[in-house]
Amino acid sequence: MGLKARRNRARSAQRSADSAKLPPINYHLLVETQRTVVQTQQQPLVQKPQPPLVDDKADRPLPDFPPSGQLVGRAYVIDGDTIAIKRIKIRVSGIDAPELDRPWGKKSKWTMVDICKGQTVTAKLNGERSHDRLVGTCYLPDGTDIGAEMVRRGAALDWDLFSGGKYRHLEPDDARKRLLGFGARSH
Repeated sequence: MGLKARRNRARSAQRSADSAKLPPINYHLLVETQRTVVQTQQQPLVQKPQPPLVDDKADRPLPDFPPSGQLVGRAYVIDGDTIAIKRIKIRVSGIDAPELDRPWGKKSKWTMVDICKGQTVTAKLNGERSHDRLVGTCYLPDGTDIGAEMVRRGAALDWDLFSGGKYRHLEPDDARKRLLGFGARSH
């Protein structure tokens, strides 16, 4: 909008103000205000920094082992063989469950949820680490071994490399056939 158009608009506004008995408009102030608004609208927007595209999980420090060698608390279930207690991920020792994106993976997770729901879980850590997780045997308040219960319900397999075969006798007849090839490792 040119200067003449602004002045005409200001004069028109002045006439309206006069008819409504409003105080007069300062034409110079009106023009300067419009210039400031136009200049402000033309300034480039400052972009927020974008998060890095690189996965930073590898850079995260591994959790420290608690001095007592165990964690006690409510469990948050991550998948069929991983829980978190007090925000520390724990890999249930001696079992292998299908990954979430594989057949039987979600069923395995919900079986773990069913077992742990509303319970205080005790994880006795064995000093090992698996990726970003501590490894341990997990128990319910009544002494039930969570890994054994997962295998007994057919939601996980005994991983004899790490369990020494202590859960193998608990596997249902069809569990190995059903879960092998669907995310659980062949043993």
